[in-house]
Amino acid sequence: MFSHPVRIYWEDTDAGGVVYHAQYGAFLERARSEWMRAQGYGQERLRTQHGVLFAVRAMQLDFLKPARLDDALEVSAGLRECRRASVVFNQRIRRGDDLLLTAQVRVAALGLDFRPRPIPEPLYDELNALVEKDA
Repeated sequence: MFSHPVRIYWEDTDAGGVVYHAQYGAFLERARSEWMRAQGYGQERLRTQHGVLFAVRAMQLDFLKPARLDDALEVSAGLRECRRASVVFNQRIRRGDDLLLTAQVRVAALGLDFRPRPIPEPLYDELNALVEKDA
């Protein structure tokens, strides 16, 4: 499973030095974007070469333990499912051996007009080949 490092700064925390719950969404987004980039599909390439954008459609988060100021985290992303107009990622956030959060994120394919559309065929085939059986 792909992993992206994240350090926790003051801006990520509440007054007690604990990561504010909404920040986890940003950490998950960065890991998914870096996963796509590692596959050769940065956001700009998707837009210009494939005419497709991806937007979060649904998220299921399970907060297990808090992250805190100065923590070094690893945010993972693995492709669980590829459908005609959406993909589903399984994601985790860890601090060392501690599992802090699990997430399942459905991302919908949109055209440049921000309307739902199918994932273009060559991209669909390549993403489908990246589905992890145990993600």
